[in-house]
Amino acid sequence: MLVQDPVLLQKWHPVMVSNELSELPKAVEILGEKVVVFRTSYGVHAFKDLCIHRGVPLSLGKVVNDEIVCPYHGWTYNHCGKCTRIPSMPENRAIPAKAKAAAYACAEEYGFIWVCLGEPEQEKPTIGDEALNDPALVRVTMGPYELEAAGPRVVENFLDVSHLMYIHEGILGDSQFSEINDYRVHEKGGVLYTDEIIVYQPDPDGRGHGVNSRYTYKIFHPLCVSFTKRIDDSDDYFHLFLMVLPQNEQKSMAFMIMERNYALDEEAKAFVDFQNMVLEQDRIIVENQKPELLPLDLQAELHLTCDRLSIAYRKMLQEAGITFGTA
Repeated sequence: MLVQDPVLLQKWHPVMVSNELSELPKAVEILGEKVVVFRTSYGVHAFKDLCIHRGVPLSLGKVVNDEIVCPYHGWTYNHCGKCTRIPSMPENRAIPAKAKAAAYACAEEYGFIWVCLGEPEQEKPTIGDEALNDPALVRVTMGPYELEAAGPRVVENFLDVSHLMYIHEGILGDSQFSEINDYRVHEKGGVLYTDEIIVYQPDPDGRGHGVNSRYTYKIFHPLCVSFTKRIDDSDDYFHLFLMVLPQNEQKSMAFMIMERNYALDEEAKAFVDFQNMVLEQDRIIVENQKPELLPLDLQAELHLTCDRLSIAYRKMLQEAGITFGTA
């Protein structure tokens, strides 16, 4: 059942990495809605995953001559959703006007396929306020990661700096150095961002020695966030962007993009493998948190000074009117 969230229905959501979509249609789920995504010479397209004739998923069909064909009775729809052929009907009979598929906005940007179920706020998908085209940086795509957790829970875990010393101890944190400096959260142009947060990390990049890392977090919209990490006494830094697909209130898919200014010739696999390991450590937490939906009532859980960013995130969701994945 489609989740009627007034904000998220108007957002672009990444549904898959571009190279996952070939000649066959693929089924995805967005806010509880079953959607089929397919590619033609006109570009990428997204329909409600349902043939109006007998309710069969169009994702079980195929694409022929730039049209998607239902596997049950061969009903054929063009890239706009109009039914162009019903094989069992006489050729001289007009196809009923009702014979069409519900089409959604679909786009291909940044190496992802994006879908919007409502009226898109923006003409094209964006990832935060970043251009993501700096030739001096190397870009790596990570994921998708399927998680049995609501999207806001996944995002808040990404924003939670004080868990690094425990869930990722020995790599991204040390429980003997758990104190978080008193940072502030600011707002500019609708984007929330933090002061630098300093974290001692024993081995954050596999080089085998501890460093002080400086994190700056940004929240672009309810399901798109990032951080920039800089290392003391070094010019090295990287950006890590998280975009979460809200499949339903119990299930999410996370995508990440990393951009870095160091190790420019290093194989992407080393960075992907590292993030995969970190994600699996986080999975244990986000898939077991109670309540499953993120509480927006700040009295429902106990908050500390180090939780300023989580508090700001929950307030943002509440002020925006987000209903999906929240309690």
